[in-house]
Amino acid sequence: MAKQRESRWVKAVVSRIVRLVLWFVTKPEWKGTEHVPAKGGVIIALNHLSLADPLTVAHFLYIGARRWPTFTMKEGVMRIPVVSAVARSTGQIPVKRGSTDAVKALHEAELALTRDGSSVIFYPEGTCTRDPDLWPMTAKTGVARLALTTGVPVVPVAHWGEQHIMPYGSKKVSLFPRKRLEFRAGPPVDLSRFRDRPLTGTVLREATEAIMADITGLQAQIRGEEPPAVPYDPRKARAAGSGERPSVDGGAAAAQDSTAPADDGAGAKSENGKNSTGA
Repeated sequence: MAKQRESRWVKAVVSRIVRLVLWFVTKPEWKGTEHVPAKGGVIIALNHLSLADPLTVAHFLYIGARRWPTFTMKEGVMRIPVVSAVARSTGQIPVKRGSTDAVKALHEAELALTRDGSSVIFYPEGTCTRDPDLWPMTAKTGVARLALTTGVPVVPVAHWGEQHIMPYGSKKVSLFPRKRLEFRAGPPVDLSRFRDRPLTGTVLREATEAIMADITGLQAQIRGEEPPAVPYDPRKARAAGSGERPSVDGGAAAAQDSTAPADDGAGAKSENGKNSTGA
């Protein structure tokens, strides 16, 4: 039986505050929300552009797709008294990296998906992209493992524009004028060829690459540009002592080695008409 993970009144207050704030600073456009199932466990897998992402992603999922957003959140964030209380009251999942608690968090995410029928948000890259052109980079395998273990669908989502609000690595925040954001969700990633196979490193890497390929393809549609042939691999770049994109051969090898997870419109409009407001 599904378990109620959140406090209804806290959800109501938080959602209204977030919607009000984002209405003043963003002009979102949401497409593909029909690909997010109306109920049942689902993994929402996205690229990571900026520290502003969690708010805009939550806005997209809650208003655009009509699903309550559940994040896995760093333990440091959960130590902030007020933030911690709100996060726990809204069903968020704390993660303490580099410890056995990370396994516990993975188990909680699995329960949220299979027992509670939640929509759980993951950034497979594990951090904001370091790609010089902000394309999705190589990812960790945790999302693929969770998807293949639980059998829940993985809906890929790409977004673009938050880097103009809060660029990663910068303390500068630009709230005005309102920034145009674009979100695009695609159909669930086809992981059928990996089902019922042992979860070897090779299987997990290939499944992860399939997930990231779908996310990258969606971002390419938003940007109207051709993505790089080889995803940026920060480990390979560090080893080379450069922030430049690895060569095709080097990038492919690194991907195989990766084992780690203008108008004044006031609102947004989803492509399938699920909603017609961005606030």
